[in-house]
Amino acid sequence: MRTHGWSGATPADDDEAVARILEAARRRIDQSGRDFGISDVAKDVGVTRQTVYRYFPSTEALLFATSVAEAAPFLDSLAKHVRKIHDPAEAVVEGIAHTLERLPHETYLGLLLTPGRASAFSAGVTSDMAMSFGRSLLERLDVDWTSVGITDDNMDGLVEFMLRIFQSLVIDPGRPPHHGQELRQFLRRWVAPAIKSGATITRPARRAGAKRPSSRTAAATKRKVAT
Repeated sequence: MRTHGWSGATPADDDEAVARILEAARRRIDQSGRDFGISDVAKDVGVTRQTVYRYFPSTEALLFATSVAEAAPFLDSLAKHVRKIHDPAEAVVEGIAHTLERLPHETYLGLLLTPGRASAFSAGVTSDMAMSFGRSLLERLDVDWTSVGITDDNMDGLVEFMLRIFQSLVIDPGRPPHHGQELRQFLRRWVAPAIKSGATITRPARRAGAKRPSSRTAAATKRKVAT
């Protein structure tokens, strides 16, 4: 960790340095939204721009990191909101609907999920940033994904599908815009079947460790039933 500057109070380690930079960025966001740059944050922290760049390669990366850190309370509230929904399709429907409804009221969530600098979608819906946020959202849902056949191997497919649906509704909410129960009915009709189908396709056909009956056993069983 470089020790130049820091307004005379050198951080103990890199974690503290990052925390100070994120705190300065948070204050800037609270004051002016996206309208600031690395130089502004460097000035607030008491370091050069190059020092900030060592931790964050761009203003967009700093905005995103700050927004992710500050969006944690929303994700926790989402978990509480859906805690009694265990059906995967219904959980995804409510997760999308609730997030869309809260978007105008959550500053940091808005930075992440509306078009513009630092948006999770700024580099595409399948960017590492977007996929990471989408997985965090799905993990907050009260669903046993493994039991319905959605494992780590195919979770990214579900995350991508959900993000594509969400992004389209952010960019074009509909005419008139979908909202409330009508939004949920729309998602249940068109999105829920895809979630259910995906879970059915990937659900294990047998319990883990169970052996497929041999042809001899199957034939014997067939004869027994016939008699």
